[in-house]
Amino acid sequence: MEHFDRIRERAIGLWGEPALEARLPVVLPTQALLALDDNDYLSAITRRVFRAGLKHSMVDSKWPAFEEALWGFKAPALALLSEEQIDQLMQNRALIRHRGKLKTIPVNAQMVLDIAREHGSVGRFLASWPGEDVVGLWRYLAKRGSHLGGGSGAAFLRMVGKDTFMLSNDVVAALKVQAVVDRVPTAQRDLKQVQEAFNQWQAQSGRPLSEISMTLACSISSPH
Repeated sequence: MEHFDRIRERAIGLWGEPALEARLPVVLPTQALLALDDNDYLSAITRRVFRAGLKHSMVDSKWPAFEEALWGFKAPALALLSEEQIDQLMQNRALIRHRGKLKTIPVNAQMVLDIAREHGSVGRFLASWPGEDVVGLWRYLAKRGSHLGGGSGAAFLRMVGKDTFMLSNDVVAALKVQAVVDRVPTAQRDLKQVQEAFNQWQAQSGRPLSEISMTLACSISSPH
């Protein structure tokens, strides 16, 4: 496994330093995570669920209608969302009418309520989760939530500014080049190896996991 400086040098060689820096994701400080309320987090979770498999810009353009139809994503109300209410939402042409995804809303609302009860708020929970075990946070979201497995948990975290790496095709290809994995990491053993590699690169660079992740991706793919 190469030192992170070598990986970054290769990424700069392919992209140029300004372009590489411009691609690095934004990680929010703890106070910003705490400033978002639980409704904001439930909205982001739901938006991520609807973005899966769809054009993100199309989902985003409809989100004001979702906010209106779903009472500003107030978790106590949405945890009680009934089949009859879902039937009504399925008649709303302003929404993306996908019953399977609409049915995730009460499950994920209950998860938000549980986290808030156990930890004070979702923001406090996310802010306190250690980056050295971000794959454990992915596992938590997949287990406690609905439609948050695979890459969706990490994508939600990236949306709200919680530091996380992503396992995009380019990142996985780079991890293979670095001999961290020899296949797409899905088993817990493989994810642990990936986490350990990112922890080592973070110790070397002092950079957020998200920046390391993007740099890895850019180290094997060029903009052309």
